[in-house]
Amino acid sequence: MYRALLALIGLLCACQPTPDTTAPGKAIFDSQCADCHGSAARGDGPLASELPKPPPDLTGLQARNGGIFPYEAIFAQIYGYPGRYHLGLMPEFGPALEGDAVEWKTPSGEVIRTPRRLIALVDYLSTLQQ
Repeated sequence: MYRALLALIGLLCACQPTPDTTAPGKAIFDSQCADCHGSAARGDGPLASELPKPPPDLTGLQARNGGIFPYEAIFAQIYGYPGRYHLGLMPEFGPALEGDAVEWKTPSGEVIRTPRRLIALVDYLSTLQQ
């Protein structure tokens, strides 16, 4: 029973952002995202009114995805696929988030080398969900 409890705690902790990633994630958000998305991630940043389409409110990502935070989709949107940026207003941030990469396990079990800064940013966004 003790091992089962430890395994359950391990699973729960693996799904929750840790203080190690949310503090750097907030700093990245403040420097790279807040001008458009706003300091509270509600799509009301100082540049939002100058854009042809308002940035989305990022505090409802989980609610708009059936109550599950869409980590993989958010990674893809922020990091960008080469050439995809022209489909929307948001630029690719991949180069700004490069650096030390770690293994990140997807909900489906795949392991993907992912920049630590990208994980930190997405972990921070997950803490803003309402």
